Amino acid sequence: MEGFEGLVVNSPTQHKSGARDLFSILTGFVVSAVVIGVVVPRFLPSMPFLGKKSKQRGVPVEVGGEEGYAIRNAQASELIESPHRDATTVAALFEQTCNKHSQNRFLGTRKFIGREFVKAGDGSKLEKLHLGDYEWQTYGQAFVRACNFASGLIKLGHEVDTRAAIFGDTRAEWFIAFQGCFRQNITVVTIYSSLGEDALIHSLNETEVSTLICDSKQLTKMTSISSSLNTIKNVIYFEDEGISDANECGSYSNWTVTSFSEVEKLGQKNPAHPRLPSKNDIAAIMYTSGSTGLPKGVVITHGNVVASTAAITIVLPRLYSTDVYIAYLPLAHVFELVAESVVMAAGCQIGYGSALTLTDTSSKIKKGTKGDVSVLKPTLMATVPAIIDRIRDAVHNKVEEKGGIAKNLFNIGFKRRLAAVEGSWFGAWGLERMFWDNIVFKNIRQVFGGRIRYSICSGAPLSTDSQRFINICMGAPVGQAYGITETFAAVTVSEKDDTTVGRVGPPLQSCYIKLVSWKDGGYLTSDKPMPRGEIVVGGPSVTAGYFKNQEKTDEVYKVDEKGMRWFYTGDIGRFHPDGCLEIIDRKKDIVKLQHGEYISLGKIEAALISSNYVEKIMAFADPYHSYCIALVVPLRQELEKWAQEAGINYNDFSELCGKNEAVSEVQQSLYKVAKAEKLDKYEIPRKIYLAPDPWTPESGLVTAALKIRREQIKSKFKSEIEKLYA
Repeated sequence: MEGFEGLVVNSPTQHKSGARDLFSILTGFVVSAVVIGVVVPRFLPSMPFLGKKSKQRGVPVEVGGEEGYAIRNAQASELIESPHRDATTVAALFEQTCNKHSQNRFLGTRKFIGREFVKAGDGSKLEKLHLGDYEWQTYGQAFVRACNFASGLIKLGHEVDTRAAIFGDTRAEWFIAFQGCFRQNITVVTIYSSLGEDALIHSLNETEVSTLICDSKQLTKMTSISSSLNTIKNVIYFEDEGISDANECGSYSNWTVTSFSEVEKLGQKNPAHPRLPSKNDIAAIMYTSGSTGLPKGVVITHGNVVASTAAITIVLPRLYSTDVYIAYLPLAHVFELVAESVVMAAGCQIGYGSALTLTDTSSKIKKGTKGDVSVLKPTLMATVPAIIDRIRDAVHNKVEEKGGIAKNLFNIGFKRRLAAVEGSWFGAWGLERMFWDNIVFKNIRQVFGGRIRYSICSGAPLSTDSQRFINICMGAPVGQAYGITETFAAVTVSEKDDTTVGRVGPPLQSCYIKLVSWKDGGYLTSDKPMPRGEIVVGGPSVTAGYFKNQEKTDEVYKVDEKGMRWFYTGDIGRFHPDGCLEIIDRKKDIVKLQHGEYISLGKIEAALISSNYVEKIMAFADPYHSYCIALVVPLRQELEKWAQEAGINYNDFSELCGKNEAVSEVQQSLYKVAKAEKLDKYEIPRKIYLAPDPWTPESGLVTAALKIRREQIKSKFKSEIEKLYA
């Protein structure tokens, strides 16, 4: 990975005398820094071992509904429902923020310079983009655009009591369209841009969408399924420079096809009086890429959105109008949507990018062109464990390649900083921390622009190694978040002064969390020393249910005798003594083996994913057998590197995955990781199958959020599973 060549600045690795001099200076510096850190009182307040372990973050609370063990945030005796009294809807919050920060930067998009296609080794063509600096709109300009778009929708003929859907990648116009719809109290249906045709047709027909807003590149897909869509009348597309327009689309259907900018111009010439929503009106129907069957539409009210926004804002470090957030995750996913709502409410700047152009070495970045973060230099970032894991592995691989003094300095610096983060008296603080940051970690931080001061991570468990990597190499706290679409994301976020790992923090101030005993799984609220059970969430952020699916709604949503709405997550958690939650299992992932042992497939997968050879993994257990197996998508680069070093001959990657030597190598790696993670013997997969092709949303084997779809994978690999158990 490029960008780490200066990992150790001007280190005299070529001369032994230089190395000795450097280590002498380093030793003296370290000793001095430690002495100063102990002697000088001003360094002591910053040390994590002073009082942090005793801080109470969540406290028990009496609640209604099913019997269980409930916790609230220790900082608030009452649940908050909005950022302030007058911001009870998304429309009101957006308007107030835009008025307050009207002259400040808000939405940034990189200037498109050009694109080219290069031939890959397998003969396919790869798109490469040449992008320039960010071009900005102010809050005031964004508000005017949203109002114009709303008026344009009405003039275009959109009926105010029907729904509009957004089916496109994350970009400024997505957010403007989203906010614009609320100026006319139009419910927005959000759909992943990677959703398959069957799920797309189901989502649009079920919600009876009359206006579809999509990327220009999606128009071909839309026209191919037009005969299956029953209610769409208008199609509005986001223009993209270098991509032809949609003039030909109209010949395939009875739709009115219009560009986004044309709708804005139409609204500017024909302003419509706003028709603003109320707190209980439906803001969005968000289709989740469910792990089984067709996606479900979660009904989200304006009250849900502002409650989550307010609660998350409180737990983050103080946000400023000078803060810059990098937006690249799917806006159709609740995690990105709530993140952008939070930074918008604080008056921050949002710079848009994509996962394919994020860094200087991203797959769509033309050689010589900077990635999004290098140009934007963000201070705030939302991320998912997979991205952190890849960056961490790339850094460690680069350090191993350099070897010598560079490797020694990195390891020493990492250990010193780790000791400090974990509360050791002998950790690197004060002047010594400055030394390590500038000599060792500065260049690593440039991977994300060099200015990240806070990141939030969600979507899957974050490993201890990855969390410490962010803390030390990026020099920033990382908030582990737990949330789901059905609670509009907000359940917990670990607090910025909490340096523990493996936990997701206390309840946010917009909800209570209750654990309910699950006797069949052996998880009880009476368990000592920590109560355990199914996680149930109650409060104003809990959504209204599933669209046109009352049976499923009644199954997992309950209203107690006090009128509070609760959602049963299906996740298993336990509360630590300080009130923080730890996710330990999932009800659907529990399987009872032949001899009576219960195993958690999710637990096994979370442990084994840290193997250097694993890209994706699905554990499987047949209750008629005494052991489990695993299907593994190997990291191609790592497995091919091993094969080259081991002298293994093969014609293609599929052949390599089928070789006994490769299977044995990956299985040994899984065994070592399993032992390190303290898995029991029956939890370690006895046999594995290496799947050479990646699991993608397009293949239907993972969701748009890249979570595995068990039933689909089991169906596709039915014969392989049978052979492993033969």
